[in-house]
Amino acid sequence: MPSIIQTEVLIIGGGVTGTALARDLALRGVACILIERNDINAGASGRNHGLLHSGARYVAGDLAAATECRTEGDILKRTAAQTIEDTGGYFVAVEGDDEGYIADFPSYCAKAGIRARAVEVAAARALEPALSERTIAVFEVPDAAIDPFRLSLETMAHAQSLGARLLRHARVVGFEREGRLLRAARVLSLVSGEETRIEAAQVVNAAGAWAREVALLAGAPIEMAYSKGTLLVTHARLAQRVVNRLRRPGNADIMMPGGTVSIVGTTSTRVNALEDVHPTTAEADLIVEEAARMLPVLAATRFVRAYAGVRPLVGAPDVADGRAVSRGFALFDHEDHGLANLATITGGKLTTCRLMAERAADLVCRRLGVTRPCVTAATLLPVAPECAWTEPGRAPREWMRSHGAQDTLLCECEMVPASAVDAICAALRASGDTPSLTDIGLRSRVGKGACQGGFCSVRTVAHLYQHGDFQARRGLAEILDFFGERWRGQHAVLWGEQLAQAELMEALHCGLFGEELRAAPNEASNEGTP
Repeated sequence: MPSIIQTEVLIIGGGVTGTALARDLALRGVACILIERNDINAGASGRNHGLLHSGARYVAGDLAAATECRTEGDILKRTAAQTIEDTGGYFVAVEGDDEGYIADFPSYCAKAGIRARAVEVAAARALEPALSERTIAVFEVPDAAIDPFRLSLETMAHAQSLGARLLRHARVVGFEREGRLLRAARVLSLVSGEETRIEAAQVVNAAGAWAREVALLAGAPIEMAYSKGTLLVTHARLAQRVVNRLRRPGNADIMMPGGTVSIVGTTSTRVNALEDVHPTTAEADLIVEEAARMLPVLAATRFVRAYAGVRPLVGAPDVADGRAVSRGFALFDHEDHGLANLATITGGKLTTCRLMAERAADLVCRRLGVTRPCVTAATLLPVAPECAWTEPGRAPREWMRSHGAQDTLLCECEMVPASAVDAICAALRASGDTPSLTDIGLRSRVGKGACQGGFCSVRTVAHLYQHGDFQARRGLAEILDFFGERWRGQHAVLWGEQLAQAELMEALHCGLFGEELRAAPNEASNEGTP
């Protein structure tokens, strides 16, 4: 017989929206369990630019989405400041761009309430030397960079401190339906293979691109299209600000500051399935060629990684161009499917995750008879020290300030000390989890530097052996899984210096471990991290 767990709300999906929903409900005093089949931000939430939108990107084609981004971006800057680098952003036009759109851009922004200030080209290029000599117009907007992993990890940590539960590596395999109600969800542990029956008064499907599959398990079909986006990670940071192409959204028109690196993209390619989504060399070539028109330095830049994610586009099954679909979100109450206790929240942007959670929580609370209002727009997100190691540059500051003689650096590229790994492992154990190398990689900068885990993965595993966390051959399996995930992100950018780096990694580890480097499955949880 499967074990039985009871709760008020079951949330399916551990991305930015699912974790924000868990926190929203916990702050209202509603008991909830969040289940995630992989790990935090394993889907689109961990495979994006990390752009906190001002909304200016959408002002010409989707005024509602632009306004939502402006409002929600301001809220996150106030309430989750520790996850944000408030860089500001430039919208940059180069010779040959649509001069009509350039002239109309300030008025488009004004309609959405977005501040857009014209900047002299010479002044902009003095501050951002990577900008093209062919630049003809620059506008400054309040874009920013956000760390989606720290945001979700700290959001979930706060929810858990208020009583919410997180079950990782747990997949819904079916629902038990009785009339208008889902009486229980059958949940399979992907670690133990055991099945659990979770009985919940309300179920919220926040599974992102997988929301359609989850809804179908409950007999509640929704229309959705999938758009793949590919991004590239540079070896070093090339600009201090977010740099956008001043035109209607297209391929390779954003370069993001990603801490110590820059992230360039994206593309939009219609895909019909969620499996085997990966970046290609052709996409990498397209991004470099197109983005170099705005930022010529990219033509000679070393790229250490490529990654791809899938955008869920709601209600557009036959649309060929995903950019034509609104970036707004959709909340389904599934009343038309004869269900009174299922909701689906999907679509939207990273920037609007708090609002998406609020709308879903409002629906759930109305159904439960809970009258306590949403408070997330005014409640500061507490800093959780064990979640802060995703921040580039944090480890060097902390280590150099107070490191002990035994606190060795496990990752020299990103200067991640043993104390950081110990803190992450302790937090995972406190939640009832067994730490893995992949878990550590997602929650820190291990594997994110130029060597892409070639050295630090072995050092980290050796450290875990010394502390008794790994025994027998487990460490070798962990290293090979980690290599596979990082290796898959390099396939599309293997030229120049990065090809030499990859050959060194292959020679070291194929020779040391006698194993071939194999790309990991697409669902690796830290795929999108630079």
